[in-house]
Amino acid sequence: VHVVESGGGLVQPGGSLRLSCVTSGFTFSSYVMKWYRQAPGKEREFVAGILRSSVSSSYADSVKGRFTISRDNAHNTAYLQMNSLKPEDTAVYYCNANGYDNNYWGQGTQVTVSS
Repeated sequence: VHVVESGGGLVQPGGSLRLSCVTSGFTFSSYVMKWYRQAPGKEREFVAGILRSSVSSSYADSVKGRFTISRDNAHNTAYLQMNSLKPEDTAVYYCNANGYDNNYWGQGTQVTVSS
């Protein structure tokens, strides 16, 4: 099983980034996909989630209206489009594949929002 995040980096406040989560080794379309983040000294927190068929998504209040989660079941990939980034969005972002019997995590990608 592989879950690999990419797309992080350094961006100025107000900027945008698009994170990708490429997966393999399991039936992607059967898993709920989620993004979490962990800032230094803080616990990991939920950011966004999307159901298997993309009919429904949910967001943390802190990112609602700025972030958009999506998925491409044909390419086993999930995305997190992040707009209007703020310094408080600085964290390591993790992709999570949540299934009935299994739960897979990536290694994370660093997002730093700073001028």
